[in-house]
Amino acid sequence: MGLLEFLRPAKNVPTTWWSAEDPWTLKPRISTMIFLIIGLIIFGAGDAVLISARLGNTPWTVLAEGIAKNLDLSIGKATFLVSFLVLLIWIPLKEKPGIGTILNAILIAATIEIMLPILPTPQIFAMQILQVITGIILVAIGSGLYLTANLGPGPRDGTMTGLTKVTDIPIGRVRGGIEIFVIAIGWILGGKFGIGTILFAILIGPCVAICLNLVGRLGKPSDD
Repeated sequence: MGLLEFLRPAKNVPTTWWSAEDPWTLKPRISTMIFLIIGLIIFGAGDAVLISARLGNTPWTVLAEGIAKNLDLSIGKATFLVSFLVLLIWIPLKEKPGIGTILNAILIAATIEIMLPILPTPQIFAMQILQVITGIILVAIGSGLYLTANLGPGPRDGTMTGLTKVTDIPIGRVRGGIEIFVIAIGWILGGKFGIGTILFAILIGPCVAICLNLVGRLGKPSDD
């Protein structure tokens, strides 16, 4: 019965003992910052593992590549442009950025930059698939930790949680739908994707939902 509860779709981000009461506070508790930073580093590590597997990047990187080709930008600049455009979607969703929103862009990018040169690039297909799945799990775990810090989600996760609030659709389904939509637009614009991209789009929603349920259960505030 306990396992089934973890697998149940999550409709909101759970409150934990380290969650900030005010997501826009400029003076969060040390414990909140620790979980936020750890979560973002794990998230970035998952992204790096996915990239090094060379079976296709995440859907958002596919979109960034497509935009880069059409506007003659680097993928880095296109990624920044995507983040800016996604933040504009927050306006009708009534989402607000916080410390976590800013650190999301900084720490994830820094972790990828540090880890990519030292990560292996497997030549055996089975090992590549295993690396993709490992990356997906790390991204989901990182999401569960940093979202529950409640210091403001990243641009993409803020859109996910905002749409969940507006539509009352479970987080897993919303995330999966967003990823598939992004892949389609990126592909139309000329971005490249592979098996790893498809696996990420299919699995990331359920994995994030499971990790949120698990983190919410393990980090449940005491009744004191």
